[in-house]
Amino acid sequence: MKVTPVYVFLLGFIFGFLNLSAQKSALENANDKIRQFNATGAYNRGEYKSAITLYKELLNDRPGEGDFAFWIGECYFNMDDIVSALEYFKKAEQISSITKTDLHLELGKVYQLMGELEKATSEFEEFKKQNAGTKAIKESDVEHFLGQCYTAKELIANPLPVTIDNLGSIINTEYEDKHPSITADGKKMIFTSRRPREKDSPVDKEGDGKYFQDIYVSLWDTAKKMWGDADLVPGSINSDYNDAVCSISPDGKQIFVYRNDPIEARGGDIWVSKISSTGRWGTPKPMGRPINTTYWEGDACLSPDGNTIYFTSERKVKGAMGKSDIYMCTRASKGGEWSDAVNLGPEINTEYDEGGVYIAADGKTLFFCSDGHNSMGSYDIFKTIKENGKWTKPVNLGYPINTIGAEKSFIITTNGKTAYISSDRQGGLGDEDIYKVDLSNYPILEKDPGKVIAAKLNPGLSILKGTIISNEGASALAVEINIYDESGNLAGNTLSHAEDGGDYFITLPGNKKYTVKIQLKDYKSLEETFMLPASKDGSTYTQVKDFLLYKKQ
Repeated sequence: MKVTPVYVFLLGFIFGFLNLSAQKSALENANDKIRQFNATGAYNRGEYKSAITLYKELLNDRPGEGDFAFWIGECYFNMDDIVSALEYFKKAEQISSITKTDLHLELGKVYQLMGELEKATSEFEEFKKQNAGTKAIKESDVEHFLGQCYTAKELIANPLPVTIDNLGSIINTEYEDKHPSITADGKKMIFTSRRPREKDSPVDKEGDGKYFQDIYVSLWDTAKKMWGDADLVPGSINSDYNDAVCSISPDGKQIFVYRNDPIEARGGDIWVSKISSTGRWGTPKPMGRPINTTYWEGDACLSPDGNTIYFTSERKVKGAMGKSDIYMCTRASKGGEWSDAVNLGPEINTEYDEGGVYIAADGKTLFFCSDGHNSMGSYDIFKTIKENGKWTKPVNLGYPINTIGAEKSFIITTNGKTAYISSDRQGGLGDEDIYKVDLSNYPILEKDPGKVIAAKLNPGLSILKGTIISNEGASALAVEINIYDESGNLAGNTLSHAEDGGDYFITLPGNKKYTVKIQLKDYKSLEETFMLPASKDGSTYTQVKDFLLYKKQ
């Protein structure tokens, strides 16, 4: 066959076109791989908004690949946008080419959070069916999620005799408002909020894009019997970064703060701020070892006598149970060195997260949140009591204190009649709100509240506080104070603190007679009997008693 110049030209054109098409296709594939790599990187860094943008571009160009829809759903799920997560998980399900084996697991988790427990159970069972005999079952925690659904059904069917009210716009906003903590006298509440300080407040660009956390305070209005408007805590407790409340000490003189300062903190640490005589809070200082480590620590609270601190930590040490465990440190005297941290053990800690730890005014009832144990879903609040040096098996506080949402903190007033929780349950004003729990008909501090008749409850705890000073120069004294009931049994003991002007503070059952006994070297022994009243209006009664010790001649 004779090859003409025209034929040569056409062949060259065709081969050139095919070569350009191949190059273009290769370039597009390379760009897709780069976008996929960047999307995966953004997801792994927690930059979910950026990841969503990249995954949506990929899904738009390649609508037949369901994995992209799945990862968009995962991003929304991690941003707590459950509605959008469900939309994209369902879209992924409709695309036949999806390779993700845990799609039904994720659908189940979404339905669980939406309160559609039957649908959630069905999706979890479908996941088990599709992955039978594979290691994906063990790695998925599907049995844990199924257990939560069964627990939720049972507890919702048997609600507690409590009333729960949102604290409203005086405290809550459209943003996150959480982790309330109150003083033992019930007059001051502090909490964490992610509301903007002003119109141009900065946001956490390297994190979730929300406003930084700050610590706010609200004072109890005795006349109106309600909490007053919330304001930033006065002083220098808040920084330009995230500042969150762990707790306020029972006497109201210390605030324990969680900080993840990019310069000084190492994964997140517990700091402490002290109040000055002018009522302003000082710059927080890190607690240091043995409480803080190079791992994450948070959720600290002080016992009523000030000699034990409970906190959570992700430290990787012998005896650690799971992701975040509850630990405790003790000290022999106020202001003394903290002992080595002790893990509360497998009765309390699980392979999952524990947090939101709070010790009641009785010094023996510990409340904490966990997404382990028999949770209804996500985090629930549990109770354990220290008896004979050991913690009892944790008990789920039940519905409606707990819900299928996340309840991450719990505190109770000294008299045991009111509690406050933070929750992301449906119907709130924002991402997370603070709620009041009326416990008038439910004696939650009792070991078995269901067996106690509310009308016969004791009047609750009262506060005894004051100062102990020397008759010589009225100098403050550090001394142990032992308090006995009418039968001569030790009802409680505490310490006065010379560095705080000789102050002491303790909570005791009200409407009872007590005897205070104090012994100090070089001073005459002191013994005094008195009546500690109880409040009649539901508030916490406070009695101030100062003691003067006389030097021996």
